Amino acid sequence: MKSSAFVSCLAVFASAALLGGCGLAETSAVAAGEAASSAEQAKQAKEIEAKLKRDVEAAQQATADKVAAAEEDGQ
Repeated sequence: MKSSAFVSCLAVFASAALLGGCGLAETSAVAAGEAASSAEQAKQAKEIEAKLKRDVEAAQQATADKVAAAEEDGQ
């Protein structure tokens, strides 16, 4: 009697461990996918930031050129 109770208890724990392991593997896979997605988003954000800096610098240079040209015309 004790032996069958032990086997039943062991079967329940083994099933729980297997199911828990599957969930853990799935969670790890999801976390890895999210990390890769976050890394890609960070890369894209840096590229956008660099482009915006170039655009702002170009606009500032164009403004400076126009001011210089206007000053020359005014003299």
